[in-house]
Amino acid sequence: MTILVANDDGIDSPGIRALAKALASLGDVWVVAPERTQNAMGRAITLHKPLRLNKVGRQMFSVNGTPSDCITLAVGHLLKEQHLDLVVSGINKGLNLGDDVTNSGTVAAALEGAIRGIPSIAVSMDGQQRFRFTLGAKIALEIAIMVLQQGLPTDTFLNVNVPDLHPNRLQGMKFTSLSRRRYDNPVVEKTDPRGGKYYWIAGEQVTWNRKKHSDVDAISQGFVSLTPLHFDMTHYRALTKLQSWEHTLNTRVCFIQQPS
Repeated sequence: MTILVANDDGIDSPGIRALAKALASLGDVWVVAPERTQNAMGRAITLHKPLRLNKVGRQMFSVNGTPSDCITLAVGHLLKEQHLDLVVSGINKGLNLGDDVTNSGTVAAALEGAIRGIPSIAVSMDGQQRFRFTLGAKIALEIAIMVLQQGLPTDTFLNVNVPDLHPNRLQGMKFTSLSRRRYDNPVVEKTDPRGGKYYWIAGEQVTWNRKKHSDVDAISQGFVSLTPLHFDMTHYRALTKLQSWEHTLNTRVCFIQQPS
């Protein structure tokens, strides 16, 4: 059993160390992670500078790139002669809920694994200065065991979020849908000591549900949230509806093609 572990908080994050330690009970664990924090990078890949893979420990490597770069280098080079059974990304410092999954480097690393046909899991934890990484790692281990035993639907990976609760207060695990997230006043303007303007992208989170059983609801009720995600972003109901435009659009294309 070969397991690849990555993250977006960097190779020195205690979350990735706790995760790798827990998963070692399942098989051979390799860690490939950014050399420094790469939060909110989404699925960014590095195309305009060389990437370096540096060994920092036994089966542990840092990369001067993004979480997606780490998966690409691990699968396409470092472990290309091995069969990978599982990719687990995390444990992230902070939740990745709702629409924020499209920004998350933690989620992107799991997405890269899923695109390559490898069962994949992203794991994030609520917290502030202190995070219950030991608890998160135990939960990740239980989910990993289930994924390895049962498999996942085609083109699907799991986004796992763990509330900041003592283990005795956890209500259990619940499969969920993505909520909606918006940020009020997302741009904060400041003035530097020389009188120049600068800006922080910040804002207050405003969250609401798309459907019942959302990830935000689960976390607020003390459950671990497990959201199945897939990478086909086609909106099939919209596709069916919009196909009625084809005749009109094709007519307009014919008009454009007429000689002037």
